[in-house]
Amino acid sequence: MSSQAHSISKTGNAHLDKRVFFISLLTVLLVSILMTSFPEIAADYAQRSMKWITRHFGWFYLLAGTMPLIFCGWLAFGRYGQIKFGELEEAPEYSTISWVGMMFTASMGASLIAWGFAEPIFYIETPPLGILPNSTEAFEWAHVYPIFHWGFTPWAIYCLPTIPIAYMLFIHKTASLKISDSCEALLPNKKHSLSWTILDIFVVLGVVGGVATSLGFGVPLVTSLAVKLLGVEDNLTTNIWVIVTWTALFGTSAYLGLKRGIKLLADINIGLMFLVMAFILIAGPTLYLLDITTNSIGLFFSNFLRMTFWTDPIEKGGFPEAWTIFYWAWWIAYAPMMGLFFARISRGRTIRNVVLGIIGFGSLGTFLFLSLAGGYVLYLQGNGLLDAAEIMRTQGMAPLVAEVIGQLPSPTLILTIITVLSVIFYATTFDSAAYILASICTRELPSHEEPGRLNRVAWALGLGTMAIGLMAAGGFETVKAMTVVSSLPIIPVVFMMCYTLVSWLHKDFPELSSLPVIVKQSSPRG
Repeated sequence: MSSQAHSISKTGNAHLDKRVFFISLLTVLLVSILMTSFPEIAADYAQRSMKWITRHFGWFYLLAGTMPLIFCGWLAFGRYGQIKFGELEEAPEYSTISWVGMMFTASMGASLIAWGFAEPIFYIETPPLGILPNSTEAFEWAHVYPIFHWGFTPWAIYCLPTIPIAYMLFIHKTASLKISDSCEALLPNKKHSLSWTILDIFVVLGVVGGVATSLGFGVPLVTSLAVKLLGVEDNLTTNIWVIVTWTALFGTSAYLGLKRGIKLLADINIGLMFLVMAFILIAGPTLYLLDITTNSIGLFFSNFLRMTFWTDPIEKGGFPEAWTIFYWAWWIAYAPMMGLFFARISRGRTIRNVVLGIIGFGSLGTFLFLSLAGGYVLYLQGNGLLDAAEIMRTQGMAPLVAEVIGQLPSPTLILTIITVLSVIFYATTFDSAAYILASICTRELPSHEEPGRLNRVAWALGLGTMAIGLMAAGGFETVKAMTVVSSLPIIPVVFMMCYTLVSWLHKDFPELSSLPVIVKQSSPRG
């Protein structure tokens, strides 16, 4: 690449896809303004849309959540598993620890902290499978269901788009991080035509909707932690200051780029995450945590298919729609963003490495944290040490998390660590989102370069604006509804990516044999 081309690419202005960028960003700003100006109407519309989608397409979401596990398993253990994303002798671009750290912090973030301590309380009050509320059985299932909702299936959903995008980047060497380029087998031959643009706009809006869900849960969480730690008031001003601080932090990280910003935050957070888990295990009810975790392993594996396909068709109690289908929608809305980000950092690894690394390490991380956090809150509730259910009913999820953490020994210390962990977790998630959104809005982007800085910062500000809009619309159910609505158009896009990947594999490796490592070299495309 010439120095002139390199300079143009670094600024990102010459290659900015103006149609995708301006239409998507203006739509996000317009929706944010409408939610702020008409919060009750926005909340009602979102919730009615969610009810319609889950009532008519709930079964489809459950099936769509299962397909990635099957497809990724076929990729990892089939004849294409040894294909390498890069040159034959090329080492992975990032160490395994940094690779896993960036994937984990970008994808799960502090939402894992919020739900890890709060989700079991929802389930003992409104348990699945016709179980009596607050019964012994309800406590057991309240511990296993979060592990299910954050386990193999979500990581497989994230892994599914990662493979075709990594294939596009490092084997076809396409100079793009656009989702439309990984769907080319089902799109018109003319690149950047109207259909390609519409697809990319839908993906951007879906990603923003998924990230907005995390923002909607994250702002109250960090605010509650700050209230508990610093003694400030829990009001609109505090929430806005949290958003402003976040936006400044992840905007700066997005400006610095992938290696200097996101990687550094991810490395810090992985260390803090293990510190928190070790503290809960050692300072908390160790024997209880080990017992209930072992019990949940048995429940999980013996009931995995039942939980996966349970639609509650007779009683229609609403649990699958409110929880499993919501979660699958959340992961699906996030999937294009995670696929782009995971692919971008997976150079030098084989398809098998990537599949097993994402699903294996990802599921292990969520299992460890949820087992400890969920076990601890259930211990407090079951032994009468904290009425977590009452706090949930009267104050909400975020204050409950702060109260549960405050029950640990050295509460000021652990609250400080978890507050810092949450802020950095969300910053990592959102600067990854800004990076990916900017990449989708860039027309030409070689895999070794980054989108323009102003492009990245614009999306950081756009996400912050969406957070304020969601906060104004208010309500736990509104945030969940936003996720389901934004996820629906993403499902066919993911299927298009799978179809394109299979067509590439058949075309590029017609006589593939079982070799230690196989690399397909081709001329640059895009």
